[in-house]
Amino acid sequence: MAVPQIPLGAANRLRAAALSAFSAVLAFCVGDAFAGNYPFGKHTRSVNDLGNQFIPFHAHLWDLLHGKADGGLLLNWQSGYGTSFLPDLGTYVSSPFALLVAVFPRDRIDLAVYFITVLKIGAAAAAMACLLLTLRGGRWWAAGLLGASYAMCGWTVATASYNTMWLDGLIAFPLFCMVVEWARTGRRPFLSIAVVALGWTANFYIAYMATLGSALVLIALLLMEPDATRRHWLTAIGRASRSMVLGIGLTAPLLLTIVKGTGLAYPGADAEFRPSSWADVFQRLLPGTYTFSTPAVYLDSAALLLAFVLPFHPAVPRRTRAVWTGLVLAVTLSMQWKPTHLAWHAFATPNGSSFRQTFVLSGVMIIAAWLGLAHGLPKLRQLGWGAAVMGVVAVIAAVGADDNVASPGTYPMLVIGLALAVGAFVLLSRAEVVRSKALVIAAVAALLLVQVGESAFTNAWTDRKRIEGLDDYAPWGKRENSQAAAIASADDWPTYRTDPGREQTVNNDPLMVGGQGASYYSSLTPDVWARTLTKLGGGWTSHGRALQSLDSPVTDVIFSVGARSHQPLDPHEPSNPPTKVPSTITRQQVPPLVTVHPDKPAVGYGDSPYSNQELLLGHTVYDTPGPITLHDGNGKLITPDADGRLHMIGGYEDPKRSTYKLDAVCPAGDQVYLYMPDIYAHVQVPVGPKIRFTGRPTSRRAAVEHMGDAPADGHVPLSMRVLESGAFRTNAVGCLNMGKLAAAEQQIAATAATSEKVTDDGISAQLPRGSRGFAVVAAPAISGWQCSAGNGAVHPGRPYLGLLAVPLPADGSATSISCTFTPPGLHKGEAVAGVSLLGVVALAGYGWWRRRRSGGAANGGGDGGSGLGASPEPVSAALAEG
Repeated sequence: MAVPQIPLGAANRLRAAALSAFSAVLAFCVGDAFAGNYPFGKHTRSVNDLGNQFIPFHAHLWDLLHGKADGGLLLNWQSGYGTSFLPDLGTYVSSPFALLVAVFPRDRIDLAVYFITVLKIGAAAAAMACLLLTLRGGRWWAAGLLGASYAMCGWTVATASYNTMWLDGLIAFPLFCMVVEWARTGRRPFLSIAVVALGWTANFYIAYMATLGSALVLIALLLMEPDATRRHWLTAIGRASRSMVLGIGLTAPLLLTIVKGTGLAYPGADAEFRPSSWADVFQRLLPGTYTFSTPAVYLDSAALLLAFVLPFHPAVPRRTRAVWTGLVLAVTLSMQWKPTHLAWHAFATPNGSSFRQTFVLSGVMIIAAWLGLAHGLPKLRQLGWGAAVMGVVAVIAAVGADDNVASPGTYPMLVIGLALAVGAFVLLSRAEVVRSKALVIAAVAALLLVQVGESAFTNAWTDRKRIEGLDDYAPWGKRENSQAAAIASADDWPTYRTDPGREQTVNNDPLMVGGQGASYYSSLTPDVWARTLTKLGGGWTSHGRALQSLDSPVTDVIFSVGARSHQPLDPHEPSNPPTKVPSTITRQQVPPLVTVHPDKPAVGYGDSPYSNQELLLGHTVYDTPGPITLHDGNGKLITPDADGRLHMIGGYEDPKRSTYKLDAVCPAGDQVYLYMPDIYAHVQVPVGPKIRFTGRPTSRRAAVEHMGDAPADGHVPLSMRVLESGAFRTNAVGCLNMGKLAAAEQQIAATAATSEKVTDDGISAQLPRGSRGFAVVAAPAISGWQCSAGNGAVHPGRPYLGLLAVPLPADGSATSISCTFTPPGLHKGEAVAGVSLLGVVALAGYGWWRRRRSGGAANGGGDGGSGLGASPEPVSAALAEG
């Protein structure tokens, strides 16, 4: 039996893709290993949002795929006491690669995310290698190496390697460029739509930038055709637009829920765009540089040399040189001009990693490098011009850029890499003359060494500097095992909630270790929940989008938290002492999730978290505290200002000046609480550890903290070491009477739901006969709830001081309630997707009609039967014009 032969073009693409993926993955892993990063060494790679958001959301996806999550695709019952999940799915874990977490053990979730990261980098390299050979034929190994250079560009190493979902955009850019090339040549209309839909599903945010980049590439390809007619331009742009519109439209159920969820999210921080100095931009082109605030435009020396050689390469047609040199400059300038910078980021300057579109510039430079090399090897003179440009870039960077950005090896590595690259291209030119395969192998090996060596070095340096400047979190270990085991032993959802606790390991502890907590960190943290928790005394970081659990018996009664996990402060943080204390569980008698309140309070929340808790509880449980007194380190009494605020001066170098004594007074036996949301200080309680308040307007807010129980004389003396200046109100002390709280809980439970049923998209409950007023669900009143009482009409869920509520008939006839949740924007998205699907069907039908009308002959446009015009000559022929 004859073995099918793979066409030469396809075989070259396979070879290039394999080499590209291998080289990129090798460079990435070698760099991590050299830096001693997980999984190759003792240093964690879970910095910033990788540990706080992305790994926890992958862990929740693992739970969903294995049927172990509380909630489903629409509703997440584990975070924020109940929040929408579909927008988070589309933002963080909708990539097809994310599904691979299911094949890893749950306690190897960090390894799973690392494997996915490596796989995405390899896929991006392979995609770019295939694109290069599609645009113009050439040496497959050269396409492979340039594909790896793209995948290991500075943006990948410095920014995307720990923002895992952004790597889908790195893959999407070359694929979208393939789509516009198919549009230009009238091929593969349905595959184009599928590719666009897949790219936008994987991560809409970076796919948006990749879409803009591919549009620029299409214009460049059309400009390279000297005989292109107006009709050809319109036809090509029309085909590309059709693929983009229909592909994006198919993702609308996910996309519109994200858009709507973003509009309903807590506003977070505003950022102001500031362009980088050109010296800093040039410096970031070089190997072994890192900073968080300038564009990471690094390419290895061989790829950068080829990109700089293009304008001087006489074998390349003038039109091609002009178009691609102009495109590289245009994209570079667009990153530095505010209007175009905003356009790249959907008209909102990002807070952190301000130059997120940099990968498009890297991709355009790689294509420019390829077009030059594919027309013929540059001669020594052209290599000299390219090297001279690189030298000028290096000199400007060395003289004018920030000294802390470059590593000690930056300039030596550049010189060595440039020398090897020039030598390799000279060897290749010699090999063409003498037809020596050995010289070719030696040259390719030298180029591979440059690519892998410089990229691995840059990755290792970035690993080292990133962990110095950003928060970091330990991979799954003994602490998480202890937490998860303790929570699992107490979990009895939905009878009551088990909160992972105030002493969090990451901001998304409920997703990582289980339970149903108040804490939640997402770009889509609902505004209503952030503001409600804040009014109840909750704390947060990340400008209000990373909410922390509130350890209060009152709020535990309100939110039906019957079990709460406690563990020491995370010893991974250097400021925390090592400990072997295991996680423990405390229990409390609480009412069910659905309670009945006879009426709605006449007033809303005020300034005091204690009064706000009583308002939502419907009972008075706090005793009146005595007046507080505050003295500075010299014993001087601090008096409040006109607004009732006590001011303290903080500092790290003068302990006496920044040490204060506070005397709180409560009735004997009461639990004493302190609320200083804007104070950054360490507070020493009479018996117990230091308690940290981490308020820092406007990025952090400290939660209410338990200071201990009042002794017989009622005085609780507190010593405070204030680290940053701030102020707090004179009503900061709360005196919780646990007897009153127990009595209140019994009264609430007596009229609460008699049974409940919680599903992946809602909740229903049976109520006592004669229930009147409001049935209040212990969940935030986020948009998307539809509720009914008894057999009554369905209406949007009503807010009850920030919680979900269902009005009950005045005659007491309703004995049940039912609420279902649909993420806002989902139904509109389904309608848009339906229209897009009809568009795809119509396109297929029109193609079938055209083929039938022509008697089955091949369509002249090569558009799969779409009949949108004749295909122009292949791009390789167009590029060869003189």
